[in-house]
Amino acid sequence: MSYPIEQKLVIAVASSALFDLSNSDRVFREQGEKAYREYQETHLTKPLRKGVAFPFVKRFLSVNQKFPKQCPVEVVLLSRNSVITGKRVFHSIHHHGLDISRAAFLEGKSPYAYIPAFNASLFLSANASDVSQAIDYGHPAGTVLPSKVVDDEADPELRIAFDFDGVIADDASERVFKAGSLEDFQEHETSRSQIPHSPGPLADLFRKLSHLQKLEDQAVMDDPDYRRILRIAIVTARSAPSHERVITTLEHWGVDANEVFFLGGMKKDRILKVLKPHMFFDDQRSHLQSDAGDIPMVHIPFGVANIHPITPSE
Repeated sequence: MSYPIEQKLVIAVASSALFDLSNSDRVFREQGEKAYREYQETHLTKPLRKGVAFPFVKRFLSVNQKFPKQCPVEVVLLSRNSVITGKRVFHSIHHHGLDISRAAFLEGKSPYAYIPAFNASLFLSANASDVSQAIDYGHPAGTVLPSKVVDDEADPELRIAFDFDGVIADDASERVFKAGSLEDFQEHETSRSQIPHSPGPLADLFRKLSHLQKLEDQAVMDDPDYRRILRIAIVTARSAPSHERVITTLEHWGVDANEVFFLGGMKKDRILKVLKPHMFFDDQRSHLQSDAGDIPMVHIPFGVANIHPITPSE
């Protein structure tokens, strides 16, 4: 039985994020659509390798195994493939044991318009153009950047890390920082320390993840031996005294994070390589760097951090 999608935390994912499509894409680019179709048909029974978002999606879906009565989460496939070439994707989904049953195959069209139709709080894709279009239309989306795929079968915990400004919250404070100095930013935030931020592109996702944490809180109360699987972190370049407005915002929204790091401009990789999140969301590409290249990074192309000045040559 399928539970009403309106009652779930839904994540939409493109096949380019879920699986490694590098070989398929190479055939499409070098030989064209007909050769691509033939390649997929020939390799129909050969499962696709895990992509960058695979460990995140697998653990996200495991929430339903912990709460089978509620089945609070769902993953939907939104694909540029045709339904014919998409057969291999679903074969791979079945091979890897992912509980994904809903999908849209759009034969080359961008899937961003269908994000609200599936009640998705996030759309993950390796196609930066699709993600940018989604953000432009006010839909929550992120570009999954290339990285090593690390899927430790012995580690069932799902760790998700977020930047704050331009991701959970809007970019109003970032605009102040871009237009002035660090001192201007600190003064602006201190004077508004008791005023919560307006929501950013992933605010709904963050809130719904917090609701899942409350399910786990109840599970621990019912069974002290219950092992939590969800761990949420905020990793922000802010420092005191601008930290207080972050706390005010979370309190106003009635949400929380397991860990919050105020780094004061320190390199985020120093924290991320210890935390080892299965996904880290940030609106600034310069922050999405890992020395080891093994942290799944998602770029949220939202707000002032993604506005580039026009040069005379442009």
